Amino acid sequence: MAAAGSLGLLQAPSSFTAAAASRPVARRAPRPRALFAVRASAAADVTKDAVLKAFREKRALKIISGLQNFDRSSVASVVSAADKGGATHIDIACDQDLVKLALELTSLPICVSSVDPSAFHSAVEAGARMIEIGNYDSFYDTGIEFSSEKILKLTRETREILPDITLSVTVPHTLSLPDQVRLAELLEEEGTDIIQTEGGKCSSPTKPGVLGLIEKATPTLAAAYSISRAVTIPVMCASGLSSVTAPMAVTAGAAGVGVGSAVNKLHDIVAMVAEVKSIAEALGLPSRNVSSNLRTVHY
Repeated sequence: MAAAGSLGLLQAPSSFTAAAASRPVARRAPRPRALFAVRASAAADVTKDAVLKAFREKRALKIISGLQNFDRSSVASVVSAADKGGATHIDIACDQDLVKLALELTSLPICVSSVDPSAFHSAVEAGARMIEIGNYDSFYDTGIEFSSEKILKLTRETREILPDITLSVTVPHTLSLPDQVRLAELLEEEGTDIIQTEGGKCSSPTKPGVLGLIEKATPTLAAAYSISRAVTIPVMCASGLSSVTAPMAVTAGAAGVGVGSAVNKLHDIVAMVAEVKSIAEALGLPSRNVSSNLRTVHY
């Protein structure tokens, strides 16, 4: 708007005659968009549609290996388990070599997580189709928390670098529930595609078994319920979920669930696949044929 205002204040030179003013003004034809730009934009739209399809159908299941998990063997096991167990998305640390590794093991959309916007570009070039500002658990352990202002700043910086990639942003559970809702609304205005909730770290179950699983999921379920009613973009409920509580998340308003420690803390690939499959079945996802001779994946 400032530029337009400045143009409006320009004065015609004194030599500007009435005759010159009466001449028809030659209008320049609009410059056509470069064919490459059109194709790139169309490709981005197709990619985003494919990534968001499961969310729009309210059946997304993202398996998370960990924001700071750079162990190739561990990541390979989680990716393989997610693929064979019936997940719809994989979430790994933001590293181009890990992206290439994951692409050797699955055709599912790869999401990379980071809190450093500059780190996303190389991972996207390597083949990541979704990026996530989030998975803050490892930072909480060191006493680091994220304010609404910090999250918004990271989101704006990321959108400047990668305006077309599918972007998910986690709303910290350390904020009050009303503040989480308000931040989600602001993130939607900034062009975020998916809001992710969390809460497992702030929950200390007092009961064993199913009651304990429900207690553990309560904070993230409450956030998913509240946020999904305040925004129009998909909400992914994550942190502290299991096959018991994943369907509750969808009932609460989530378009999908993110599962990390329930899978990535297991040390056996067969157990990992079984856990993913259990959650996928609880969400009504189609089952996949799994080889009976699964073993630990080494990379």
